[in-house]
Amino acid sequence: MLTFTLQTEVVEFVARQVCQRAVSFLGTMGRHFGDLAKIRHVVTYSISPFEQRAFPNYFSKGIPNVWRRFKTSVFKVAPPMVLMYLTYTWGNRVHEQTKRKNPADYENDQ
Repeated sequence: MLTFTLQTEVVEFVARQVCQRAVSFLGTMGRHFGDLAKIRHVVTYSISPFEQRAFPNYFSKGIPNVWRRFKTSVFKVAPPMVLMYLTYTWGNRVHEQTKRKNPADYENDQ
């Protein structure tokens, strides 16, 4: 009788564990993507979208910054691109010339 009682207690314990896990899984359904799991010891802060400024200093700092970054990188990027373009167009031109028939080969045909 003692073994039967232990077996039923074990079965009941396992059933409770499975039910708890199922309930915790079902508890995550319907949540938003960022709230699926609770992570301990991690604190996140956010500002309300109504308190944020969408484009602060856009014209006074943003456009001059883009121009400055463009000026510093154009001389690093443009020469290799121009060289690749010239190589590509030269290769296409030579390929088209090699596909043509040579008229001198057919001068004596009848």
